[in-house]
Amino acid sequence: MTGEPERSEPLPGRPQPPLLIVLSGPSGVGKDAVLARLRESGYPLCYATTVTTRPRRGGEKDGVDYHFVSEAEFRKLLAGNALLESASVYGNWYGVPRAVVADALERGEDAIIKIDVQGAATIRRIAPQAVFIFLVAPSMAELEARLKQRLTESPEELALRLKTAEEEMKQVTLFDYVVVNREGEIEAAVATIEAIVAAEKCRVNPRQVTLA
Repeated sequence: MTGEPERSEPLPGRPQPPLLIVLSGPSGVGKDAVLARLRESGYPLCYATTVTTRPRRGGEKDGVDYHFVSEAEFRKLLAGNALLESASVYGNWYGVPRAVVADALERGEDAIIKIDVQGAATIRRIAPQAVFIFLVAPSMAELEARLKQRLTESPEELALRLKTAEEEMKQVTLFDYVVVNREGEIEAAVATIEAIVAAEKCRVNPRQVTLA
């Protein structure tokens, strides 16, 4: 007996098990933009596109930014246990397709999902070994400016999102990493996420992700 802790597989030179990466953060921090740029970079991840009942915004593409469905279609997905997690956010439903994530992990591919802070808490219960990344703006003032610039919320909706963001910021300790998405520096945020994934691949005791 050496007194050293046991080390799990894989041994050096063997492939690491696949990761499930959870990207979350308050509304307006740029989750969609960061994920789109990560996808454009060709980084090898399986992107599980969120299903939502919210109306499509200008420039968004069905099946790329989100899978846009009716409430009736969303209820069918819920009834069929086809969603890994689901939540009602600002009056619209969002959910992560279970099969896309499960199939990617089964193939040995890293998967990334984008969800709100409430949904991240659910995923932590389902897959505690996932990698949880919290995306933030440099300040609440900049977050407010970003929300105003996109012109998609009424003054009342904007106030609600800012109040919610303040509460969500208190949940940061539930995450593994924090990434700051500064204005005009999205490439830096993407590079940081890529560095996090690379570091996770170097763990002596790798994460073993299973879906409950």
